[in-house]
Amino acid sequence: MRYLIALAALSASVCPSALYAQTRVTPLVSHALQGIPGKEGAMLTVDYAPGASDPVHRHNASVFVYVLKGSVIMQVKGGAPVTLKEGQSFFEGPDDVHLVGRNASQTEPARFLAFFVKDKAAPFVLPAR
Repeated sequence: MRYLIALAALSASVCPSALYAQTRVTPLVSHALQGIPGKEGAMLTVDYAPGASDPVHRHNASVFVYVLKGSVIMQVKGGAPVTLKEGQSFFEGPDDVHLVGRNASQTEPARFLAFFVKDKAAPFVLPAR
């Protein structure tokens, strides 16, 4: 339950404008990682409405992204923007600043699965410095 409340608060703080409100985050599971004290694995889905995007942010986690539906554009600081289609994946490291995360389409929704490896007490998303 604590996980769901924190994620709901996170979604509201990360998605303040009407455009960002078109991004829905759905927690799926989180679990302590045996043999790695203080770390957890967590999975969630992100649904982008047509044209929706995220603000610049960071995760302080290793994040593996797998596109389930539609097409998304991802970019981390120092890297080129990458357009990912269904079945393609993306990695974001703990020190990366996520500059672009958005639906590539203005007319079709998009969905991706994100798997996090992070400190148990750490928030999922932080504003970029």
